[in-house]
Amino acid sequence: MKKSKFTESQIIRALKENEQGRSVGEISRELGIDKSTFYYWRKKYGGMEVAHMKRLKELEEENRRLKQMYADASLDIRMLKDVLSKKF
Repeated sequence: MKKSKFTESQIIRALKENEQGRSVGEISRELGIDKSTFYYWRKKYGGMEVAHMKRLKELEEENRRLKQMYADASLDIRMLKDVLSKKF
């Protein structure tokens, strides 16, 4: 997954500026992003504080690691079953 060039605090700051009345177009031009990117941020991170966003990122990373561990364990189990099922 591509890493964003914006930090969590920058995204939250942009969302808060929009809540205070600044237009999406202005904020998008200033940050050099498309309006659709801003709306995606608002859908995903709307109403969050910086601490919540950091915790979300930590949980996503932990989830990614756990999925990888499960895939590795599943592959090991399948290989062991194949070896044990062969008759010598």
